[in-house]
Parts: sequence; C-alpha cells; structure tokens
Amino acid sequence: MRRVSKGGGKQGGLRLWEAVRAVPRTLREDLWTLERDPLPSLRWLGRLPHAHAALFAVLMGLANGNQYEPQFESPMAPAATTAVATAVTLLVVLQSGAAVLALFRPVPAWWLSTLALFLARTVGETKVSHAPLWSWSIPGIALHTLVLFLLALRARPRVAAEALGLTLLSGLAALAFAAPAQQPSLIQDAVTCTTAVVVGAALRGRRVARSQLVEQEVRTADERARRTLLEERNRIARELHDVVAHHMSVISIQAQVAPHLVKEPTDELKENLAGIRENAVEALTELRRVLGVLRSEDAPSDGVRHAPQPTLGRLDELVGTVRGTGLAVSTETTGAPRPLPPGVDLSAFRIVQEALSNAMRHAPGAAVRVDIGYRSGGLTLRVTNTAPDRPAPPSPGAGHGLLGMHERTAMLGGELATGPTPDGGYEVTALLPTDTTKPAEPGEDAP
Repeated sequence: MRRVSKGGGKQGGLRLWEAVRAVPRTLREDLWTLERDPLPSLRWLGRLPHAHAALFAVLMGLANGNQYEPQFESPMAPAATTAVATAVTLLVVLQSGAAVLALFRPVPAWWLSTLALFLARTVGETKVSHAPLWSWSIPGIALHTLVLFLLALRARPRVAAEALGLTLLSGLAALAFAAPAQQPSLIQDAVTCTTAVVVGAALRGRRVARSQLVEQEVRTADERARRTLLEERNRIARELHDVVAHHMSVISIQAQVAPHLVKEPTDELKENLAGIRENAVEALTELRRVLGVLRSEDAPSDGVRHAPQPTLGRLDELVGTVRGTGLAVSTETTGAPRPLPPGVDLSAFRIVQEALSNAMRHAPGAAVRVDIGYRSGGLTLRVTNTAPDRPAPPSPGAGHGLLGMHERTAMLGGELATGPTPDGGYEVTALLPTDTTKPAEPGEDAP
C-alpha cells in the first residue's frame, strides 16, 4: 500500500483551505460589477433579436402577474392584502425589467432578477396555477432563464456557472424560509436554468472561436504580405548587388591605375589613391558578406548568378519571347535614347517584364502596348493591355508583380500608377528619375 506522508497531506489541506478562502474573493471579482456589456447586433438580423427579447420580457411579465394570487390562511385587513399585492406586482415588474437590462448589463440584471425571484417566493404564501414541480411561476422562471442565457452569451463560462449556482442556492433559501402547502422541488428549475447556461456558453464559445479565427486569418494575411514584401526586397537587393559591386570594382581598379597615369606622382597622391582602393575593396567585401545572407537556399547556378543583369537594351528580346506565347505586343520609343544609370536601367526592364507577365497571366488574347519615353531628368514607362478575349485561367498563387514594381519605383524615388482602363484593360505607368546622384530624403522611398 502506498503511504502518504504527513507533510504531503498537510500541504494538500493547505491548498484546499486556500482555494476555499479564495471563493468569496473570486465571486466578488466576477459578479460584483456594474460593467456595461451590450449584446452585439447580428450580421444579418441586426438588432431584431434585441426587440424580440424585449417583447418576450413584456409578455412574460404580464403572464407572470396573472400567475401569483396572494392568499392567506385567515381573512386579513384589506390594507395588508393591498400591500402584498403591490409588492408582488413590483417584483414582477423588476423581473421583466431585469430581462431587458440583461441586453446591456448582464451581471447587474442577473442580481436584480435573482433578488426578485427570492422575494417573490417569500412575500406571503402564493398560489400558482400549475403543477407543483416549479418553485416559482413558469413565466418567472422563463424570465430568469432568459437573463441567465444572455449572461452566458457574454460572460466567461466560470462567471455563468457561478451565477447558476447562486440562483439555485437562492431557490433553496426561498423554500427554506417559506413553506408552501404544495411542496415544489428545484429539479425542474435547475434543469431549465442549466440548459440555458449551457446553450449560452456554447454559443459564446462558438462566437469567440470564430472571432479568434478571423483574427488569426488577418494576422496570417498580414504576415504573408510582410513575408512577400521581404522576399521581393531580397530579390531586388540580390539584383542590385551586381550593379553596386561593378561600380566598386571600377573604383578600385581606377585607384590602382591612377598613379601610373601621372608623371612623378607625389607621395600624398599615392597614399590617397591607395586609401581609396583599400576602402573600395573593403566596402566590396563587406557588401558581398552582408548581401550573401539574402541568397536563397536553392540559389541559381553559377552561370545564371554571374550573368549580366538585363537592361532596356534587351527589350526586343523580351518582347519577342512574349510574342512567342501568342500575345500581340507593340512597342514605341519617344525621345532620344541615352545611357541610363544601371539601377534605373535594371528597374525599368524588370517593371516592363512584370507588366508583360501580368498581361499574359490575367489577360489572355489581349493586345499589349509598351511605350518608353526618354525625357529630361527621367524615364517614362507605360504598359497597357486591352480587355481579354477569354477568361483567364486560375492563378497558381499570389504573385509579387505589382509589389515588385512599387518597391523598385520607390527605391529610385519615382512614381507608379496601376489600375484598370475604361475599356476593361489594365495600365501600368512608371516615372523613374534618371538623376540618382541626390540622396533620397528620409521616408521618401518608403513603400
């Protein structure tokens, strides 16, 4: 046989005593409140259930008033009979008012309804016109059941269980103080009130679970959007790494060659050029080390990784590939073409590429037009497509096209406008500044 140590039993007794001592404090924290907690309106029915509950309270109040009939063992003064009748009527009104109050303040309404039930049972002997299975009138129980149901709809299950327990205790106390000729029991009352609390708690649990599910879906969508944004920024950073590395390599080489281009260079010049080269090499090393973490696990092959980044010089090749898929594409260039900064050239090509990809995916059979305009201080890109001639196939997933366009445009301090056209097509317009020597203002390139 297992032997229980005295110390273990003593600790168990202490924990039990602490739990018993905490019951009044718990009840006071849960039920001693006037907090307002209105019943929310439903999506489709609005506040129609609120009106039905109020109407039910009024009808049950009228029926409840007809159930109670003061009756005494011996004739008494009319004044006493009138006083008892007035008290019972007041309690009936309080019960109906508590049911309406439960729509806004469920805990205070429960206190009011419980007090009214207790006093209605103890104000003289009452005769009810139904079988003696109920300790109160049936309309009175219906009103209190409604109050418990509305309380369980919004309060935590523990609070609803505490209210149910105190309701049954008040019923036992009422039967102990008043001994009617017919001896009713609380069984029927307990079953009715318990059913109301269980149903209300179940509906509340369902509503809470649905709200948590909606919140989780919102958080998941936000996290997916954030992850998509980071992935697109990583891809842009990987592409621009080659552009920046090229410039840093050119600076290093020029700093190394410069002393040989000057006849009898001074020591100060040699020292400065050596410092420039050393800083360029260190910056290039750090750049490769930092941006190396942006490489995906399934990185592309060395041939693809070290291939030159595309520019607008390969636009004809891109358009030819798109035409091979059956999409009609036309191009037009305005202004005098000129060399563009590498970042602008790369971003312009990617924006046009993403716009054409979106047209192929979402506008099958449409005609696409690509307009490129060279203007002083900037480059204008405009890709439009007509309405598709057949439904587009379902997309395999959420793409990064528009997000990538916004990121690239914001990075250069440009502007991007996208949206449908009046004829049912779609348009993408980007304005990219070519003067990239000015640093962007803080927050200027925020997406």
